[in-house]
Amino acid sequence: MKLKFLSILAFTSLMFATSCEDWLDVQPEGSPNDANFWQTDKHYTSAMDYVYDCLNYEETWGRDLFWEQGASDDIFFSRARGASQSNLANLIMDGNTEGSIKNNYELFYKSMAAANNVIYHALKMSNRTETINIRLGEAYFMRAFMHYMIAYRYGRADNGVPFDRYEDYDPYVTKIPEQRATVMDNYALIIEDLENAQNLLPWFNTTSSDDYGRATKDAAIALEVKTYAYWAQHDKTQWSKIPSLVDKLENEGGRALMNNFEDVFKVENEWGSEYIFSINSTGANYAGSIFPGIVLDNKGWGYYNGWGNFKPTLELYAEYDENDLRLPATIMKYGDEFTYFGEKRRFYSSADLECGFHFKKYMDPFAKGSIDKVTGAGVNEALSPNGDRPTTDLNVPIFRFAEMLLFKAEAQIETGVNAAQTLNRIAKRAGLGDNYYSNPTIQDLMHERRCELACEYTDRLMDLKRWTAAGYQDAKARLESEVHGLKYENRSDPDSKLVANGTVYDETTNPASKVQQMTINGKTFDGVIVIQKAKNYTDKCSVLPYDINEVIKAQGALKQNKGYASSF
Repeated sequence: MKLKFLSILAFTSLMFATSCEDWLDVQPEGSPNDANFWQTDKHYTSAMDYVYDCLNYEETWGRDLFWEQGASDDIFFSRARGASQSNLANLIMDGNTEGSIKNNYELFYKSMAAANNVIYHALKMSNRTETINIRLGEAYFMRAFMHYMIAYRYGRADNGVPFDRYEDYDPYVTKIPEQRATVMDNYALIIEDLENAQNLLPWFNTTSSDDYGRATKDAAIALEVKTYAYWAQHDKTQWSKIPSLVDKLENEGGRALMNNFEDVFKVENEWGSEYIFSINSTGANYAGSIFPGIVLDNKGWGYYNGWGNFKPTLELYAEYDENDLRLPATIMKYGDEFTYFGEKRRFYSSADLECGFHFKKYMDPFAKGSIDKVTGAGVNEALSPNGDRPTTDLNVPIFRFAEMLLFKAEAQIETGVNAAQTLNRIAKRAGLGDNYYSNPTIQDLMHERRCELACEYTDRLMDLKRWTAAGYQDAKARLESEVHGLKYENRSDPDSKLVANGTVYDETTNPASKVQQMTINGKTFDGVIVIQKAKNYTDKCSVLPYDINEVIKAQGALKQNKGYASSF
């Protein structure tokens, strides 16, 4: 049974009455002390439902977080975008013009404040029920998760992010949260919350299906792994803490790789052994993440309102070995067969900007249903009937076990331990053999992480940034280089030939119109076009800038990140 995290009745007004609308606003928040509400299991369950609600929004894991990935080397904005998204894709950031990230920043702090409320009131209870203790554990997890989402994207070694715990004050003091001196201070507080969560939460494999989708001990451990990985870019000793946590997920939590990579992204397997935490989604009531519909080709070949925002680059396609089973499960190229509304089709795309590819990873719900022979419309109960809110029955993963194994392998490499046994588990499932690696390097780890996690909310862009910070120049080169696609003579024909190399339409005003032959990752391609220009990566780009308006309103309580202008 799926837990449907929708906004809940009058509780919304209660939460906003007792927590901040904007954590960095200089107006008082109001003390979280409504004694009439915080009494029963039902109260705390409703409170946590509201905390989870931010997972559903377009501004978070529906779409807006993924705009940042335009600056990576994996995705291409296949529809023309305004300055907000274009600036993010070109690493042109100033705290004022990259509007797509402002809403999720505010929503993370609202959700964090709501989790703070749950923790504050639960800790005041002398006799908590088992249910309230579990909800308290969930609140610790969600406070840590929202804190992490701000910290790793905005926090620097010389400038942390704002964070307060309500329970540190009694009664709670209304004030702007303290900006921590370093992001390492933030990571330490995140780890503390996650350890508290683990002490209260059940393992997923002991959870009732009625509670599927809520945070579990598994999710808290997985986030602890990710937090240590980002902490390690400032303190390499943190790598040593990761392997045992991943082993605990496997040995005590029962997490494991599924046998087939493509099965991970099928609706019927979304609670399988690889599951750790996801955006629970259904088509019938518009609940969850719209991301599968965002990735679907614009207008869905006439049968569904796909938004067509994100498509793969040629560089990502070329990253895969020819025999890698993840390639056909992740990316479609011209002529590839797939099932759509119950019918076999072959891929092409005549919609919007051209790149020649499409992500396949989230296509399973679109394979179901049928096409009405009278109306020609697609009929599919796995999809939202409202294409303006294109949720599906497929959960969108946030943490899954394969990524945990990749972090374990990375930690082993960074601490001088041979990671072959760990990384070969990933490679074996990809069809590359039992002993693909003998003594893998960090470059091997980068390759496997890219191929395994493409188009997931695991943050390819920040992977490249943290590897650049560690001194790996190949990661920096990928951040800066232009990326490419393929151009076809007839975009509406899956059998179309590529446009001849050397063809130039208007190279002076549009360099992307030049068609050339290129060799990428040892593979030679014809009909290659530039789809994203080269960019300049500097130290300031390692994190995002705080909204300049928040810096001004905070009147000195919020310090802007180094390299970005501040008017205060």
